[in-house]
Amino acid sequence: MLGGEAARAKKSLGQNFLVDANIQRKIVDALGASREDEVLEIGPGRGALTRHLVDTVRRLTLVELDDGLMEALQGRFDERSDVNVVHGDILDVDLTALLEDAAEARIIGNIPYNITTPIIFRLLERPRPREIILMVQQEVADRITAPVGTKAYGALSVGIRTVARVDRLFKVGRGAFRPVPRVDSAIVRMTPIRPEPLDSGQEERVRRLVRAGFQWRRKQLRKILRDHPDLRVEVARIDAVLDSLSIPPEARPETLDPERFVALADALI
Repeated sequence: MLGGEAARAKKSLGQNFLVDANIQRKIVDALGASREDEVLEIGPGRGALTRHLVDTVRRLTLVELDDGLMEALQGRFDERSDVNVVHGDILDVDLTALLEDAAEARIIGNIPYNITTPIIFRLLERPRPREIILMVQQEVADRITAPVGTKAYGALSVGIRTVARVDRLFKVGRGAFRPVPRVDSAIVRMTPIRPEPLDSGQEERVRRLVRAGFQWRRKQLRKILRDHPDLRVEVARIDAVLDSLSIPPEARPETLDPERFVALADALI
């Protein structure tokens, strides 16, 4: 374990340290990494998950932003050729440069809840890893895995599930952390779909459509397509496309599953 100044949680970095050893092992077990795997851990902190990963994987890369924690990790693993400690922000580092094969790597992390969404979409940039296991706020897990048509279903749900399969694995109560956070957490698994279901152009079109749709989620789809400043589709074209896909013009965004959003974005080209 890391001690002293390095062990003090910093509110500015959204730090809450996972201290429950059983939960630590359960999260690492969910990753299913073997001695043949390359693993990247986001925000290893005091090494709660790291200690269960070392000696079980072929190569381990640790990306830590906190200066004190990073120095402690470097001191702990400096002599090991199979552990690479990187001082940086996961939103800024070049993952392809850090990893031997980004498309085959597995990623794990207890990530800061205030930047969860940017981190997820950063990790889902191409080339996408083989598997991602993240600890997220329970409310975020609800949104990621929300059924179509529910209040929690939205742009985050669609954005992830157009390119990856998602599983909610288990809840982590707030008592497993120090300091104790105000919310409960959950572990989610994201497995990028292979081969890639969409090309880069399709992904951009779907993102634009989904973003616009859920910005105006209470409005009917026909009005969104016609009036949203990011879309501005001609009325005649809207009616023809919706009819061809058997989508009622009065439908609202939350009634469309990810596959329907993809079909609609393609049809609007």
